[in-house]
Amino acid sequence: MKILDDSRFTPHIEGITVLPEREAVTRPFPDGIDERLREALSARGIGELYEHQALAYESARAWKHTVVVTPTASGKTLCYNLPVMQSLLENPASGALYLFPTKALSQDQQSEINELAEPADGREGIPLRVCIYDGDTPQSIRADARERGRIIISNPDMIHTGILPNHPKWIRFFSNLSYIVVDEMHTYRGIFGSHMANVIRRIRRVARFYGSDPVFIFCSATIGNPQELAERLIGEEVHLIDKNGAPSGKKTIVLYNPPLVDAVQGIRKSVMTESQQWAIAFLEQGIKTILFARSRVRTEVIASYINESLANRFTNNHGITVVPYRGGLLPLERRKIEKGLRDGSIQGVVSTNALELGIDIGGLDAAVVAGFPGSFSSFWQQAGRAGRRKTDSIAVFIASSSPLDQYIISHKDYFFTRPAETAQIDPDNPYVLTDHVKCAAFELPFIDGEPSFFPEDAVTDILSFLEEDGIVRHTGGRWHWSDRSYPSEAVSLRSATADNVVIVDMTKGANTVIGEMDRPSAKELIFPNAIYIHLGKQFVVTALDIPNRRAEVAETDVNYFTDAVVKTDLKVLTEDERLPFMPNGADMVLGDLLVRTQVSKFKKLRFHTHENIGFGEISLDAEEMETRALMLLLPELPDELDETALGEVLTGLASIVRSVIPFFLLCDRQDIGVVPMVRDTHFGCAALYVYDRAPGGSGLSEALSVKLRDVFAAAAERVRECPCETGCPSCIGVDATLAETKERAMTLLEVLSDQ
Repeated sequence: MKILDDSRFTPHIEGITVLPEREAVTRPFPDGIDERLREALSARGIGELYEHQALAYESARAWKHTVVVTPTASGKTLCYNLPVMQSLLENPASGALYLFPTKALSQDQQSEINELAEPADGREGIPLRVCIYDGDTPQSIRADARERGRIIISNPDMIHTGILPNHPKWIRFFSNLSYIVVDEMHTYRGIFGSHMANVIRRIRRVARFYGSDPVFIFCSATIGNPQELAERLIGEEVHLIDKNGAPSGKKTIVLYNPPLVDAVQGIRKSVMTESQQWAIAFLEQGIKTILFARSRVRTEVIASYINESLANRFTNNHGITVVPYRGGLLPLERRKIEKGLRDGSIQGVVSTNALELGIDIGGLDAAVVAGFPGSFSSFWQQAGRAGRRKTDSIAVFIASSSPLDQYIISHKDYFFTRPAETAQIDPDNPYVLTDHVKCAAFELPFIDGEPSFFPEDAVTDILSFLEEDGIVRHTGGRWHWSDRSYPSEAVSLRSATADNVVIVDMTKGANTVIGEMDRPSAKELIFPNAIYIHLGKQFVVTALDIPNRRAEVAETDVNYFTDAVVKTDLKVLTEDERLPFMPNGADMVLGDLLVRTQVSKFKKLRFHTHENIGFGEISLDAEEMETRALMLLLPELPDELDETALGEVLTGLASIVRSVIPFFLLCDRQDIGVVPMVRDTHFGCAALYVYDRAPGGSGLSEALSVKLRDVFAAAAERVRECPCETGCPSCIGVDATLAETKERAMTLLEVLSDQ
């Protein structure tokens, strides 16, 4: 490929690995397949099944809960469509529920099934009515879906707030529910996964009430513990299928480290600028490209950079259209972009992880990953968006200056050979469990001693607590809902709050909704005087009304974007468990923590150079959250360190630890908080706080307690190998004012990693 010989890139390519093409491993169709299904598949060129598809069919048809784990573009859809459609054709009364984490995936799956089921070329159609039931479904269609739908496609949020609370309207469907398909299972981790496990408990409870016991089929990208995660999600044994029989084309993986602009401070060229250059190089060669950025702001900024570089009114930007794709876009905007990628009218897209999942966006040939996306599973998902089963493709990982990215660049072999991360969930998290017990009590009264799929002792305690508050009442051996509220509306499955802020364009009195954002994010991204970028247009936030969940913006044209500065305060609430970590009294403490975050001011960053050109003040109320934390006590640190020196060492320690933790846990950097305390008032010594950034916790603190020494060892190695003199963004995260700070931080890390 010519681009790999380009003098702009070649000197900074740290490694090129070619994953060879792989031949298919197939099996014939199972006996007894309905002839209409066989003909429909044959019409699409499918004359036999890949091995994992055949194994999934056998397992699901034997009424076993099943989890299928194979890479992107390996034909997982047929793993559940074939057994489900065969069973529904055999039993005309039965039905199936398909759950996808996003609405876009639901739309994609409906198109896939309809294409398979519709009559064509003289062959008979497959009489299975497929209906989407989500927040975008018109009221006029919802009744038809409830009464006639055989396959209902939805998402966890709609099940949680729309279907389960109104289950009497779904008697026919729940009474005959045979299968529940849960696709993209790897997304159900952390707090979202904990919520999902409880939504599944509620689904099964309602289904049993109506006399059905559905079989679950899970599909997932590669993770380290797929069987364990599936079993945690449903609380039963699950059959694992992890053989991949699908073919794949040759894929070239490029590891690229941007050039240094300041070798002493370890500062490299911006990953935003470098990723833009790679994307433009691919697009100018006619290669359809997807670029993955790490945030909504970066997505918009990089897309605008690319379009500026391609701008040419005489050639209509060289015939190349590039668009941003991120959360917060309106449904019609998202679908327009997806359609443009499929039909070829859009050649490039800059996306957050919103397009990481298996949405059909046509034949992309190149993927540019701008900075480590938080987990290796996410990286391989993003890399897999380029290339289909038999076509060559390329994926470029562009490292930022962060310690984790530089650790990856310096461990290329481990990058390709390391085992996949594990996914952690905690379905019995007391905050999450209480919310879903409320929802379940609203749906059906709890009966004393019933096997309700929830932990019995915990449920009894929660119900007794709720009775004291007058939310439920206990009579005749049953717990009845007695509150006027609609509990599911107050519970968000994906974030700390269930309420979103609507973003309204007020330019010239337009009063048009252009997006939405959850409340905590709104305080950090659309505060008054912030620059909000939407599909390439700049807006200045003129008002943020948190009580009424409304932000007003107006079009503007400035040469900078904004970034909030957030202050965090911590308070220990409980010490639940103390574990010895070092003989000198360095203990680990697991407990509850109150985290108070305050957005106090913001920076103005100039486009392209990203230099700080000023600050602004923010006056907004603080956000408070109770969560779980792992606190490492450090009672014996060198006496000669004054508070400034100790502060620099611990700040460097926190920076490198936070960057390396995602290397060992399936989490995003944003899922955890790490705060150093030089003189901690609660414990009376220096301490390092690592906490879950989700109300009630997400299980990461507990999981880290058994991996902490490995984290310190990896962090020490990264600092030791970094060529900088006093610390930099690629090791301890700061250019320390004291020359010995880096050495002291490395010494401390080595002590903490010592077996």
